[in-house]
Amino acid sequence: MKILHVITGLDVGGAETTLHRLATTMDAARFPCRVVSLVAPGEMGRRLERDGVGVDSLHMRRGVPSPVGLARLAGMLRSYRPDLVQTWLYHADLLGLVARALAFPMGGRPRLVWNIRCAFMDLVRYRRTTALTLRTCAALSRFPDAVVTNSAAARDFHLGLGYAPRRFEIIPNGFDADRFRPDADARLAVRAELGLGEDDLVIGHAARFDPMKDHRTLLLAAGMAARELPGAVLVLAGHGVDRDNERLAAWLAEAGLDPGRIRLLGERPDMERVMAAMDLHVSSSLGESLPNVVGEAMACGVPSVVTDVGDSAALVGDTGAVVGPGDALALARAMVRMAGLGRIGRGALGLAARERVVAGFSPAGAARRYEALYASLCPESEKSFH
Repeated sequence: MKILHVITGLDVGGAETTLHRLATTMDAARFPCRVVSLVAPGEMGRRLERDGVGVDSLHMRRGVPSPVGLARLAGMLRSYRPDLVQTWLYHADLLGLVARALAFPMGGRPRLVWNIRCAFMDLVRYRRTTALTLRTCAALSRFPDAVVTNSAAARDFHLGLGYAPRRFEIIPNGFDADRFRPDADARLAVRAELGLGEDDLVIGHAARFDPMKDHRTLLLAAGMAARELPGAVLVLAGHGVDRDNERLAAWLAEAGLDPGRIRLLGERPDMERVMAAMDLHVSSSLGESLPNVVGEAMACGVPSVVTDVGDSAALVGDTGAVVGPGDALALARAMVRMAGLGRIGRGALGLAARERVVAGFSPAGAARRYEALYASLCPESEKSFH
């Protein structure tokens, strides 16, 4: 059964990481696949190619509609002739639907599955084209053969927006507990790289610079918490999270944080090592579905403070703390409370967090569920394989 994945981009992010994990975990004999990125592929595209997965690009400009890109995708569909097209994120969902109709106007079309990855979007914070794309997807959601999401919260949010698919599947993320694991050597090495000692309290945050990640609330909370945790160090990693970000610099000044207690790392290819160096991980998002970074921090044995968005609270269970989104004071109090548990207390929570991820959120388990969905949609392909 030939699968063609179509995704908006292939930089480092939650959907991109999930796609990479899926493409490299599924049974390659039964489900050979290729990946198409609407824009030029980034780091995750390079990782896919290193792992033997073919990657193509439509070379579109981000946020700019492109009839040429649409025609290229239709041509790829006719050339590759997949049994099933799996699209990821709203722009790829919409483009995949239209390209399939153009490529096969007389019928014989491949099955189409959409994949949505968030449980809330404040559209005021995004371009008008994004809001239009989302509303168009809702209106056309009966046309794909299935829609997949990774949380019940995401399903319910999209049903509220008017999504009415033939079939809605919830497949939670799987987290790579072999790559993301407690690592004493990495902990020491990364801390030394950042000029930190073994006993420094390191509070980490891993997210690209994006409105829904709510870095401003995180920094305001960190500023409040710093009054009770003067020795704490805040380590931020993610695309756009660096010293060149003028908006981030303004928020740091607004929060009154000591520059010596901040480390801005930008995008890192070794997040498993960075997370192993943390004592506490914080997710300040306004609209996650089932955040990869929280599961990855848990797999590293690091407890998390999360905002109550998507299925984040269900993911951490009783191994972390949950606060309302956009509430800097509540976030600060939770950070101080978790810091107050001490190294032994946080270590016990981190161990429980890792056990929770290993038991219930494995990449193999997620891959088997995707395989079952694809097989149910393309029974004739499965018969020919057997």
